[in-house]
Amino acid sequence: TYYTPDYTESPNDILAAFRITPQPGVPAEEAGAAVAAESSTGTWTTVWTDGLTSLDRYKGRCYDIEPVAGEENQYIAYIAYPVDLFEEGSITNLFTSIVGNVFGFKALRALRLEDLRIPPAYVKTFQGPPHGIQVERDKLNKYGRSLLGCTIKPKLGLSAKNYGRACYECLRGGLDFTKDDENVNSQPFMRWRDRFLFVAEAIFKAQHETSEIKGHYLNVTAGTCEEIYKRASFARELGVPIVMHDYLTGGFTAHTSLAAFCRDNGLLLHIHRVIHGVIDRQRNHGMHFRVLAKALRLSGGDHLHSGTVVGKLEGEREITLGFVDLMRDDFIARDRSRG
Repeated sequence: TYYTPDYTESPNDILAAFRITPQPGVPAEEAGAAVAAESSTGTWTTVWTDGLTSLDRYKGRCYDIEPVAGEENQYIAYIAYPVDLFEEGSITNLFTSIVGNVFGFKALRALRLEDLRIPPAYVKTFQGPPHGIQVERDKLNKYGRSLLGCTIKPKLGLSAKNYGRACYECLRGGLDFTKDDENVNSQPFMRWRDRFLFVAEAIFKAQHETSEIKGHYLNVTAGTCEEIYKRASFARELGVPIVMHDYLTGGFTAHTSLAAFCRDNGLLLHIHRVIHGVIDRQRNHGMHFRVLAKALRLSGGDHLHSGTVVGKLEGEREITLGFVDLMRDDFIARDRSRG
């Protein structure tokens, strides 16, 4: 009952495209139906409580399956979910439902969530970015060009004073921003409060000497939500324009809360995508980064590491440009050349 090829999607459905690799002997239709069932109202057997609700109203439906060109025993299964299955404004609930248990299914050799199409009715329940591109340019008073920044290296091992000195040299030399790297948090060689103080001194000194607004992405990622708030609050008190968070290791619940804090307190929010490769690098299992990018845009971030078309990390040019489109444009039409 979860494979319904005659179903016509509702404008309010959340649509998922899964790349499924069934185990030998398992038909693609059965595998697609199993994914739809487990990620909505189904379970491994029939239960009497099925009769106490309207399964037809709430169940996910696998409405189309197509083979993946050039790949053996791989298919794209398209699944429609009624929007009422999901809590408003919660990426945590969205992912718990759609990719929660289903990736461990015995009937599947591998499973990858390739894309989500999220209707405006659900999108509007999220705050989204704390500020956005235009507000950032207004805060910085910089228009008509790209913003230029760099990461301080070595990212680990510098004292707070030497770290601040490096920030000053970069900002005084012409950069708009410098930044912490993903694992610069609060280690014995450089505690977070010391780093914040020396970096703020570097920012204000460079601003005074260049007559330009400068910034540094101060990483507020921490082991608890309370500590994240403490660090972000201190950054606000120092008067710096922007903070940073590792949104995947930090978790979507903590991240959405931080995004709301940044909006309320006038802080721009830069996002690092550390550990994304654990989730998205395998082509037949996990989640595509475009899904993580959409989740971040809903959860809230003014910047996102989207990868580069050249560099040390894996990434295809057109796919990477597709991520950039996702983060900037109001509507993304289907374009398979960009993923």
